[in-house]
Amino acid sequence: MIIQSLSLDVPAPCLNRCRFCVSHMRRDRYVNQLDVNKPQYDLYLEDFERRLEFARDNGCNVIILTGEGEPLLNRRYLETFSIINKKLRKPFRWIEIQTSGTTLDRAFLRFLRNTVWVNTISLSVADLFSSKNNAAINQTTAGHEVDIDGLAALIEEFDFTLRLSLNMTSVYDQKAPREIFTRAADLRADQITFRVLYNSPKRDTPEDAWIDQHRCAPARLAEIKEFILKEGRRLEVLPFGAVKYSVQGIGTVVDDDCMATEAKEAVKYLILRPNCKLYSRWDDLGSLIF
Repeated sequence: MIIQSLSLDVPAPCLNRCRFCVSHMRRDRYVNQLDVNKPQYDLYLEDFERRLEFARDNGCNVIILTGEGEPLLNRRYLETFSIINKKLRKPFRWIEIQTSGTTLDRAFLRFLRNTVWVNTISLSVADLFSSKNNAAINQTTAGHEVDIDGLAALIEEFDFTLRLSLNMTSVYDQKAPREIFTRAADLRADQITFRVLYNSPKRDTPEDAWIDQHRCAPARLAEIKEFILKEGRRLEVLPFGAVKYSVQGIGTVVDDDCMATEAKEAVKYLILRPNCKLYSRWDDLGSLIF
């Protein structure tokens, strides 16, 4: 089994109600067995550790702290992961966190860097050019809006790798590819992932309707890909099939299968759910590994 990365599903609420959020399309919920009030908490700690070891035994070097909410809002879970990870025979050292940036301040960045060993901040953005519109699309709770420029400067100050994870809304229909990369360079971004918006299988949710009306136009996505091919330097093929390019010094990937919906020999990622079991799909209980 070739595993590109392990996603740790951190159980947490969210201060956003993103109009395109795939988490709102699903009804599956997993019991948080690492709740200290659970009677078999100690047993599930061992289960959690064994699943981490399994991923490492199968050559997985990358763990992504993510979830159906905002992982920053469950600091205790992040601490628990950190303690167990450091106990492993071969701890994860390449650790990323996927976040919208809400509540991420100087103190939390220090905690992520020094305690959790996070080295890459993958900042999820719906409008790279406007913090105000980004908050509107994400429907961020008042008082928790993200200042994209200010947060990017803080991330640089702590010397994290900054990846801009761009949710490709129709905002980018009005922006030439070169403008996007210039803006990313201004923010001192190290990497960009262009994330094509994903519909649920039944396409019957409010989020599906919003995506159908507000996804980035296929013609614009094609222009972006053409720009990457023309201006970029081909680096390597990732195990799940995408090709990574260097464009103006920024590592670049176009992710048009962000939910890993296609069947491939390589597993794009496994997901360690709060029930301490491993799955290969975000949207299918039948993808249980063990």
